[in-house]
Amino acid sequence: MVRAYVAFGANLGDPAAAFFEAVQRLDALPGTRVVARSSLYRSAPVGVAGQPDYLNAVIALDTALAPRPLLEALLAIEHDSGRRRDFPMAPRTLDLDLLLHGDAVIDEPGLQVPHPRMHERAFALLPLAEIDPAASIPGRGAVAALLPALAGQAIERVPTPADSARRTHP
Repeated sequence: MVRAYVAFGANLGDPAAAFFEAVQRLDALPGTRVVARSSLYRSAPVGVAGQPDYLNAVIALDTALAPRPLLEALLAIEHDSGRRRDFPMAPRTLDLDLLLHGDAVIDEPGLQVPHPRMHERAFALLPLAEIDPAASIPGRGAVAALLPALAGQAIERVPTPADSARRTHP
Protein backbone atom coordinates (compact mmCIF):
# COMPACT_ATOMS: atom_id res chain seq x y z
CA MET A 1 0.00 0.00 0.00
CA VAL A 2 1.17 3.51 -0.84
CA ARG A 3 -0.11 6.80 0.56
CA ALA A 4 -1.38 8.97 -2.29
CA TYR A 5 -2.91 12.44 -2.18
CA VAL A 6 -5.61 13.60 -4.56
CA ALA A 7 -6.67 17.22 -5.01
CA PHE A 8 -10.36 17.93 -5.51
CA GLY A 9 -11.72 21.06 -7.16
CA ALA A 10 -15.08 22.11 -8.59
CA ASN A 11 -16.80 25.37 -9.48
CA LEU A 12 -19.94 24.26 -11.35
CA GLY A 13 -23.07 22.51 -10.12
CA ASP A 14 -22.98 21.54 -6.44
CA PRO A 15 -19.26 21.35 -5.60
CA ALA A 16 -19.83 20.19 -2.01
CA ALA A 17 -22.00 17.28 -3.17
CA ALA A 18 -19.41 16.48 -5.86
CA PHE A 19 -16.73 16.32 -3.17
CA PHE A 20 -18.61 13.83 -1.01
CA GLU A 21 -19.45 11.73 -4.07
CA ALA A 22 -15.78 11.76 -5.12
CA VAL A 23 -14.70 10.60 -1.65
CA GLN A 24 -17.15 7.67 -1.87
CA ARG A 25 -15.99 6.76 -5.38
CA LEU A 26 -12.31 6.91 -4.37
CA ASP A 27 -12.98 4.73 -1.33
CA ALA A 28 -14.60 2.14 -3.63
CA LEU A 29 -11.58 1.80 -5.94
CA PRO A 30 -9.94 -1.64 -5.89
CA GLY A 31 -7.21 -1.97 -3.28
CA THR A 32 -7.86 1.58 -2.08
CA ARG A 33 -9.29 3.25 0.98
CA VAL A 34 -9.74 6.89 1.92
CA VAL A 35 -7.81 7.54 5.13
CA ALA A 36 -8.34 11.30 5.48
CA ARG A 37 -10.00 14.25 3.81
CA SER A 38 -9.44 17.92 4.40
CA SER A 39 -11.99 20.59 5.00
CA LEU A 40 -13.40 22.33 1.97
CA TYR A 41 -11.72 25.59 0.99
CA ARG A 42 -12.98 28.37 -1.29
CA SER A 43 -10.49 29.93 -3.71
CA ALA A 44 -10.57 32.11 -6.78
CA PRO A 45 -9.76 30.47 -10.13
CA VAL A 46 -6.06 30.64 -11.00
CA GLY A 47 -4.99 31.85 -14.43
CA VAL A 48 -8.47 32.74 -15.68
CA ALA A 49 -11.09 35.41 -14.98
CA GLY A 50 -14.88 35.42 -15.08
CA GLN A 51 -15.49 32.06 -13.43
CA PRO A 52 -17.12 31.19 -10.11
CA ASP A 53 -14.88 30.46 -7.14
CA TYR A 54 -13.76 26.90 -6.60
CA LEU A 55 -14.27 24.59 -3.67
CA ASN A 56 -11.05 22.65 -3.10
CA ALA A 57 -9.90 19.87 -0.81
CA VAL A 58 -7.32 17.11 -0.57
CA ILE A 59 -8.05 13.43 -0.01
CA ALA A 60 -5.49 10.96 1.36
CA LEU A 61 -5.64 7.39 0.07
CA ASP A 62 -3.87 4.21 0.95
CA THR A 63 -3.80 2.36 -2.35
CA ALA A 64 -2.37 -0.68 -4.04
CA LEU A 65 -2.91 1.01 -7.42
CA ALA A 66 0.18 2.16 -9.29
CA PRO A 67 0.21 5.82 -10.37
CA ARG A 68 -1.03 5.30 -13.95
CA PRO A 69 -4.03 3.10 -13.04
CA LEU A 70 -4.89 5.50 -10.21
CA LEU A 71 -4.78 8.45 -12.62
CA GLU A 72 -6.99 6.54 -15.06
CA ALA A 73 -9.48 5.89 -12.23
CA LEU A 74 -9.49 9.62 -11.35
CA LEU A 75 -10.20 10.52 -14.97
CA ALA A 76 -13.03 7.96 -15.12
CA ILE A 77 -14.61 9.43 -11.96
CA GLU A 78 -14.37 12.91 -13.51
CA HIS A 79 -15.96 11.68 -16.74
CA ASP A 80 -18.76 9.87 -14.92
CA SER A 81 -19.47 13.06 -12.99
CA GLY A 82 -19.99 15.08 -16.17
CA ARG A 83 -16.55 16.68 -16.41
CA ARG A 84 -16.08 18.38 -19.77
CA ARG A 85 -12.82 19.68 -21.18
CA ASP A 86 -14.14 22.23 -23.67
CA PHE A 87 -11.05 24.44 -23.40
CA PRO A 88 -8.00 24.79 -21.12
CA MET A 89 -8.90 26.10 -17.66
CA ALA A 90 -12.64 25.62 -18.33
CA PRO A 91 -14.94 25.65 -15.30
CA ARG A 92 -15.63 22.16 -14.03
CA THR A 93 -18.08 20.02 -12.11
CA LEU A 94 -15.22 17.89 -10.78
CA ASP A 95 -11.46 17.93 -11.06
CA LEU A 96 -9.29 15.25 -9.44
CA ASP A 97 -5.52 15.65 -9.64
CA LEU A 98 -2.97 13.14 -8.42
CA LEU A 99 -0.68 15.27 -6.25
CA LEU A 100 1.58 12.66 -4.68
CA HIS A 101 2.00 8.89 -4.88
CA GLY A 102 4.32 7.95 -2.05
CA ASP A 103 7.76 9.35 -2.83
CA ALA A 104 7.43 8.65 -6.56
CA VAL A 105 8.83 11.11 -9.08
CA ILE A 106 7.34 10.46 -12.52
CA ASP A 107 7.52 12.54 -15.70
CA GLU A 108 5.75 10.70 -18.49
CA PRO A 109 3.32 11.86 -21.16
CA GLY A 110 0.04 12.50 -19.35
CA LEU A 111 1.42 11.73 -15.87
CA GLN A 112 3.56 13.94 -13.68
CA VAL A 113 4.03 13.15 -10.01
CA PRO A 114 4.42 15.17 -7.89
CA HIS A 115 1.85 17.40 -9.58
CA PRO A 116 4.04 19.97 -11.36
CA ARG A 117 2.34 23.10 -9.99
CA MET A 118 1.11 22.00 -6.58
CA HIS A 119 3.92 23.85 -4.78
CA GLU A 120 2.63 27.12 -6.31
CA ARG A 121 -0.99 26.73 -5.21
CA ALA A 122 -2.37 27.43 -1.77
CA PHE A 123 -5.57 25.56 -2.70
CA ALA A 124 -3.51 22.36 -2.89
CA LEU A 125 -0.96 22.92 -0.11
CA LEU A 126 -3.22 24.27 2.64
CA PRO A 127 -5.66 21.33 2.57
CA LEU A 128 -2.72 18.92 2.26
CA ALA A 129 -1.07 20.47 5.32
CA GLU A 130 -4.36 20.17 7.21
CA ILE A 131 -4.48 16.38 6.85
CA ASP A 132 -0.72 15.75 6.85
CA PRO A 133 1.26 18.53 8.58
CA ALA A 134 4.51 16.63 7.90
CA ALA A 135 3.86 16.22 4.15
CA SER A 136 6.79 16.78 1.83
CA ILE A 137 6.97 17.18 -1.93
CA PRO A 138 9.87 15.28 -3.52
CA GLY A 139 12.28 17.79 -4.99
CA ARG A 140 10.54 20.75 -3.34
CA GLY A 141 10.60 20.13 0.41
CA ALA A 142 8.22 20.32 3.32
CA VAL A 143 4.73 21.64 2.58
CA ALA A 144 4.83 23.71 5.79
CA ALA A 145 7.97 25.47 4.54
CA LEU A 146 6.39 26.18 1.12
CA LEU A 147 3.13 27.66 2.43
CA PRO A 148 4.46 31.09 3.56
CA ALA A 149 5.39 31.95 -0.04
CA LEU A 150 1.72 31.51 -0.98
CA ALA A 151 0.30 33.80 1.72
CA GLY A 152 -0.93 36.27 -0.91
CA GLN A 153 -3.30 33.74 -2.49
CA ALA A 154 -6.88 34.18 -1.29
CA ILE A 155 -8.23 30.98 0.23
CA GLU A 156 -10.73 30.43 3.02
CA ARG A 157 -11.99 27.39 4.86
CA VAL A 158 -15.68 26.77 4.20
CA PRO A 159 -17.61 26.20 7.43
CA THR A 160 -19.75 23.08 7.48
CA PRO A 161 -22.78 22.20 9.64
CA ALA A 162 -20.45 20.05 11.78
CA ASP A 163 -18.41 23.19 12.59
CA SER A 164 -21.54 24.99 13.81
CA ALA A 165 -22.50 22.05 16.02
CA ARG A 166 -19.04 22.07 17.62
CA ARG A 167 -19.28 25.80 18.36
CA THR A 168 -22.69 25.56 20.01
CA HIS A 169 -22.17 22.23 21.78
CA PRO A 170 -18.59 21.91 23.09
